[in-house]
Amino acid sequence: MRPAPRSHGSGEFVRASLGLCPDSVMIESGVLIFHPETVFLEERVYVGHRAILKGYYKNELRVGSGTWIGQEVFFHSAGGIEIGQDVGIGPRVMILTSAHELPAQPDGSPEPILHRPIGFAKVTLEDGCDIGVGAILLPGVTIGKGAQVGAGAVVTHSVAARTIVAGNPARVIRAY
Repeated sequence: MRPAPRSHGSGEFVRASLGLCPDSVMIESGVLIFHPETVFLEERVYVGHRAILKGYYKNELRVGSGTWIGQEVFFHSAGGIEIGQDVGIGPRVMILTSAHELPAQPDGSPEPILHRPIGFAKVTLEDGCDIGVGAILLPGVTIGKGAQVGAGAVVTHSVAARTIVAGNPARVIRAY
């Protein structure tokens, strides 16, 4: 039997509790940061209203200088998130780094997916890329330098540098 659920905490934080948070970082009201000691924000990072930065005790969330993070994003960094410099991340973007594992072959197990083991995979956003409003980045993807992800895209595979992708699942529109 699984143990009873427990709280992950309130997400309330003080700047000094973050792994790194220089004075030039702008964090708007309503932002929640979990495990702030694993969250590192470099110079001139902007974090929009009601963003949820879900740090995790095993890995880190690192955000490079000059990056803009839109309102109401959800970042779950259990598998690690590395965001480069001057990255644009639109409102309501989700970055996920963990998922419940499914059996390689149907095994007839009555075990609910919720109770299966969790796999972790890092997400990387390289310098200068841009993530459109409401996009979802799944575990293990890398968005290459200068690449653009269209609004609402669901990114299931890595995106090469200087490539534009859109759709669900995200597909290459063109390279430049």
